[in-house]
Amino acid sequence: MTRGLRILARSLVALVLLLAALLVLVDTFDWNRIRPALNERVSAELGRPFAIEGDLRLSWQRETGEGGWRAWVPGPRFVAQGLRLGNPGWAKGGDFVRLQRVAFRVDPLPLLWRQLSIPRIDLAGPEVEVRRMADGRNNWSFELPADPGAGERPSGWSLDIGTIGFDKGRVKVDDALGGTRLDIQVDPLGKPIPFGDLLPAKGVRPATVSAQDYAFAWRAKGRYQGQPLEGSGKLGGLLALQNADLPLPLQAEVRAGGTRIAVLGTLTDPRRLGALDLRLQLSGPSLSQLYPLTGVTLPDTPAYSTDGRLVAKLREPGGAEFRYQGFNGRIGGSDIRGDLRFVAGQPRPRLSGSLTSERLRLVDLGPLIGADSNAAQKARGAEGRQPADKVLPVEVFRTDRWRAMDADVSFSGKRIQHSEQLPLTDLSTHVRLEDGRLRLEPLRFGVAGGVLDAVLLLDGRQVPLRGQARLDARRFKLKALFPRVQAMGNSFGELNGKADIRGSGNSVAALLGSANGDVQVLVNDGTISRNLLEIAGLNLGNYLMGRLFGDDEVAIHCAAADLGLKDGLMTPRLFVFDTENAVVQVDGTANFRNERLDLSITPDAKGLRVFSLRSPLYVRGTFKHPEAGVQTVPLVVRGAGMLALGVAVAPAAGLLALVAPAAGGGEQGNACASLLKRMDKR
Repeated sequence: MTRGLRILARSLVALVLLLAALLVLVDTFDWNRIRPALNERVSAELGRPFAIEGDLRLSWQRETGEGGWRAWVPGPRFVAQGLRLGNPGWAKGGDFVRLQRVAFRVDPLPLLWRQLSIPRIDLAGPEVEVRRMADGRNNWSFELPADPGAGERPSGWSLDIGTIGFDKGRVKVDDALGGTRLDIQVDPLGKPIPFGDLLPAKGVRPATVSAQDYAFAWRAKGRYQGQPLEGSGKLGGLLALQNADLPLPLQAEVRAGGTRIAVLGTLTDPRRLGALDLRLQLSGPSLSQLYPLTGVTLPDTPAYSTDGRLVAKLREPGGAEFRYQGFNGRIGGSDIRGDLRFVAGQPRPRLSGSLTSERLRLVDLGPLIGADSNAAQKARGAEGRQPADKVLPVEVFRTDRWRAMDADVSFSGKRIQHSEQLPLTDLSTHVRLEDGRLRLEPLRFGVAGGVLDAVLLLDGRQVPLRGQARLDARRFKLKALFPRVQAMGNSFGELNGKADIRGSGNSVAALLGSANGDVQVLVNDGTISRNLLEIAGLNLGNYLMGRLFGDDEVAIHCAAADLGLKDGLMTPRLFVFDTENAVVQVDGTANFRNERLDLSITPDAKGLRVFSLRSPLYVRGTFKHPEAGVQTVPLVVRGAGMLALGVAVAPAAGLLALVAPAAGGGEQGNACASLLKRMDKR
């Protein structure tokens, strides 16, 4: 044997002997001797008390789960009993984490390229207490002591953890800032449940059906965001920190306040909280109650339920992205379906998507403006009550929530369900919310063969809220407005109108009570009777009709109204009915601030016709309880000469723009056109 070979052989023997000695030393050394020094060093590095209070052992063990030659290479396995990591000093004692046992194995080969590889960590009996104070301080953020040499050059070592296994444990959450106190307990299942076994029962099968089995059951109780919470569910037994293809299965049923949440699906790439793929079912008294739970601003609604797929990408550069896909459900008695996307970006989160209702009950829109009953408002958790003597809704808009996010959502109600007295057919709108400014444009209703186009603007940044509504009603067919009136069957009459109103206030009542603007309405070629008003449920109008015209049907050639609003007080500039028997003028005021009426109705007979009423009528009282009667005023005081219509010259010119061409072309067949032109010439 040459000299070189002898040196190589001796070196190999020495290396083998050194490794053997190291193995024996590791296996026989009492590692508890280094516990005090280890505890002191870790405490100094973390800036918190750390201690291994139980036995500390190290042994050599092969990883039987590995394939090929790696399964035959032993690695050091560390087992520590009774670990605890304390809280920062301000937390006044207690521990952040306690563990009955920690076991992990180090893969020796990656040490050669300066990588600490831990294929798996097993945690036994974990107990975690999470705290956050009202001033924002928390116990999960570590203020590590500064290392003077740390910034000079980066460490060449890297850490690679495969999976984390755990068993029975407990998590306590005490968040004074978020109004949350929860006690969460995790217990191992007697027998693992395959992930797929729960899918048929729930009627869904997500794409990630290859997830691991359920290994643990969990339950939680306490308060979340100030609301009582109770829930339970199941989850897998391994957190796959490196293998993103091994999803962690999740199943939960939670009640928070009146809201019920049910989820079934998976968390993928849990090390980075990468993504969620869940079936999500929601139900509760009102969509607005989701705001304290999710931070998503949603409107007040009747009781609702939805069912769809939630896909989330939690690490997107522009903020976590959530998609509620293909969901369907009910809001009150209306169906709802659609797709929504929520991005937790800056400067504000943003909600976008489209919603459709095949059959929309008009009554289900009432909570949007507080127009539902007191019982319904109480059921959905609204504050306050509608006064018994008020008609206009007084429920306050929650404008503080409008600046929590932006929105861009389109909605379509294909068929509106309502009473026979209100011939709405469909609804569509585009809702935009940006930095507290709410805009519905367009807001379009199909009404009686015509269209009501509106633009609604509400600026929640102002205190009080400022609002504007612009409405344009075109070609409402009278025979469609009153389908049960036989005399209307052959009528070509139409209703046209427009309005532009501005106001300030935090409720519908306050907005109208301060409103300024104009309202203009024209009706041509119609018919009116006591029977019609009875069908419409207008008892007051029924009385007035009887006093004016008796029981007969009366043709209305034209009805024209030009109304002005000033600080909530509506005053007619022109309000006239031109019928076959008489011309009827309406004067007075309607006060939206205190909901009081003070109107006078003055008829003048045409030509030599015999007309029963010789005195004006009045309408007084409140919007809720109006009263009508005959004024005791001498006939000569009524302001004779109404047929001349000279008092309405200026308003008449403005109303001419509302005259629609007659069915035969031009305006010759439209009675309002000739009436208003005649008035305009005087």
